[in-house]
Amino acid sequence: MTKFLEQIPRLRPGFRFQWEPAQNAHVLLYPEGMVRLNDSAGAVLKEVDGQRNVADIVTTLEQQFPDAGSLEGDVSEFLKDAE
Repeated sequence: MTKFLEQIPRLRPGFRFQWEPAQNAHVLLYPEGMVRLNDSAGAVLKEVDGQRNVADIVTTLEQQFPDAGSLEGDVSEFLKDAE
């Protein structure tokens, strides 16, 4: 397992992930504003709980979306970009 897959992602202090009915989407709130997330980004961040590592998050998402195939590359890339 690569070192990145062993990392435990968490949101920065002051950032909050939530469903926003007015946007009909998951959003990431931060002190200066808000980012509306697409469905894929929302699915990934929904699994970020500050306790599970990236490998566990990938496994959970692959179980939720079995037709998507391997998600390790996509999830890792998204989390690296989000960092």
